[in-house]
Amino acid sequence: MKKHGHGLVLGKFYPPHAGHHHLVRTAQDRCEQLTVLVCAAAVESLSLADRMAWMREVHPQVRVVGAVDDIPMDTGDPLIWDAHMAVFRGAVPERVDAVYTSERYGDELARRFGAEHVPVDPDRTVFPVSGTAVRRAPADCWDFLEPPVRAGLVRRVVVLGAESTGTTTLARALTETYRRRGGVWAQTRYVAEYGREFSEQKLADLRAVRPDADWQQVTFRTEDFPLIAQGQAERENAAARTGSPVLFCDTDAFATTLWHERYLGGRSEQVAALAARGRQHLWLLTDHVGVSFEDDGLRDGAHLRPWMTGRFREELTRAGRPFRMLSGSHRQRLDTAVAAVDALLTDGWNLADPLPERHREATG
Repeated sequence: MKKHGHGLVLGKFYPPHAGHHHLVRTAQDRCEQLTVLVCAAAVESLSLADRMAWMREVHPQVRVVGAVDDIPMDTGDPLIWDAHMAVFRGAVPERVDAVYTSERYGDELARRFGAEHVPVDPDRTVFPVSGTAVRRAPADCWDFLEPPVRAGLVRRVVVLGAESTGTTTLARALTETYRRRGGVWAQTRYVAEYGREFSEQKLADLRAVRPDADWQQVTFRTEDFPLIAQGQAERENAAARTGSPVLFCDTDAFATTLWHERYLGGRSEQVAALAARGRQHLWLLTDHVGVSFEDDGLRDGAHLRPWMTGRFREELTRAGRPFRMLSGSHRQRLDTAVAAVDALLTDGWNLADPLPERHREATG
């Protein structure tokens, strides 16, 4: 039999980590019904919608609600408490029987809800992690993060370029370079180019009808490219959930906008919309100069490589997407790429601090 009827867990979950999930699971085991209230402030870098979605995925049997709370905390000020409680009660108007927290203000929070306070691991001994630690250095806390949170925080690096400029070779080499660093980096993932598999299938379908057909006889339609972009994005998002703090992608939806232009001569608004929803952080553009063209049976654009390289550079610049041009030998390109990725990781995640909190004994 459950100890409490309606339980409440309240927090920023900025971002959610193993300590939060332990708190929620403990409360869920003891309550007939559990509500998790996610409170976010406008100054914070991670959206309320994302945090709610992450909590709902990890705890599908729990009711998750959200509220915007832009009031700094001062646990010794009753008027500040009143303002916070108006936000909390607006999101959770039902009777609350127990409040589960790991915070020092748990007693006062429970009192104001007219509920019992149940402290859970207040010294953080079960999971030695905090939201502050995760925000400061997500890579150091990676093992405390669930798959949807990892997908939301992973640094996504895209390798793109014209035909036969070594994008696949470089993306794989980067993946292996970071895996060899060990620790959390051993989980580094690589996302292959979905467009190539799509192209192979188009050629196979044509040869099923015309066995002597070759790549020059394959035709593309506008509606093919959103499928390619969506397939690429789905694979990227799946890999982001299970890898290290960095993910290497052989092309992306943004690159697909240029491949549509290359094959059909114009822009696809549908593909552009998919590209706009991407969460990539760095693009590595492989130069065609110094790389011989190899026809692998799915290529026919040697003469278009200078134009493609130029278009990638123009569109990356126009859209304000951070990128590095990779030229020279494979070793030189790899060294330049690693330096750019390391700089990205060193720069960090730049997650804004939450609103300040002042902790004092309540005065009334």
